[in-house]
Amino acid sequence: MWMMIAMDTWKVCPQLITVNKEGTHYIGYINTSQGRQFKVQIELGPHGQLKGARVKCEWALQALLEGYGHVLQQRLNQASNLTSFLEEFRSFIERRVEETSNTVPSSSKLCGDLMQELEHLGWHRLVSVDPSFQKIQLKCEDARGRTHIIKLQLHAQHPEKPPSCQVDLPKLFDFQWSVQGGLSQLFEQFQQCLTSYQDFWDQVGEIDKQTWVLEPEKPTFSARHRRIVLSTSVSLQLSVEPDHPRQLPDCRFLGSEQAIQPHQDSFNRNLHLWDESVSLLANLQILLEQQFPSPTTSRKEDFSMECGICYAYRLGTDIPDKTCDDVRCGQPFHTTCLYEWLRGLPSSRQSFNTVFGECPYCSKPITVKMPTTVG
Repeated sequence: MWMMIAMDTWKVCPQLITVNKEGTHYIGYINTSQGRQFKVQIELGPHGQLKGARVKCEWALQALLEGYGHVLQQRLNQASNLTSFLEEFRSFIERRVEETSNTVPSSSKLCGDLMQELEHLGWHRLVSVDPSFQKIQLKCEDARGRTHIIKLQLHAQHPEKPPSCQVDLPKLFDFQWSVQGGLSQLFEQFQQCLTSYQDFWDQVGEIDKQTWVLEPEKPTFSARHRRIVLSTSVSLQLSVEPDHPRQLPDCRFLGSEQAIQPHQDSFNRNLHLWDESVSLLANLQILLEQQFPSPTTSRKEDFSMECGICYAYRLGTDIPDKTCDDVRCGQPFHTTCLYEWLRGLPSSRQSFNTVFGECPYCSKPITVKMPTTVG
């Protein structure tokens, strides 16, 4: 029986052949009346049934049939046999070819052009390419030996249409695309962009190595912000400008008002000493008149910043941003945790959006405003 089905299939698609004796696995090509050829692979269900069968297409055909997968799967399940489905499938492909009016180039040309582009670019820069040849990852090493990855999603009409690009940079990678330049020109623009951020990564990299960074825990190349430890109860949040990393960054002190004040006073008093010829870290230490705690001189556990109520550092996207004002305590809390804790105590009182109560650790007076997420 399987031989009869195979013969009928051969009449419709002469270049589609069975690769097992059960006649459930087909590999080959579907030719259209327009002279196009597409590679397909068909795996039938148990005992050669169409129900549960799968059709795998080459990437050019996938692009041509994008958005119609559910329709084709429905027709495959409803077809009386494989031959009738193939006749309908080929007719559908021919209609799609006419509708697109040659906007999708032949798979062989597209694949050949891409191979030439990668050859010109250098195979050592290729990290990965998916089986459909639509998703490509390339790597580039900057002047300091840091490896950067550029992820590309090729357009179905490549190279006439630009690819979508995903990179890990502190600012938008705004590249210019040309058919003539292709991937090589895009890669050159990426290299130039990396060069412009070398000093930025040098400055924040020094901070990452020589201070205790609370946030982000694992900085990426795109991360502009750092929250670093100043003492057991105070931290400093920085926002560095990627194009001018040696300029005075936006700074915010986090901790109790009493603990913050000495640092803020030093900062304001020494602002005139800021010198863009020295590093960002050196400038900050000059302004604050201190050497920051570092992995070589201390342990991170010595500067625990977890919430004193939930014992976690992160609560969703929130971090402990409310600290006991008593410098001998200085215990940090999530605003939400502290608000709910104080509101549940009979000794606390609330006036408008502020709750007055006692610190859960030292029992000294503490206040907290209602979080914006609390109704």
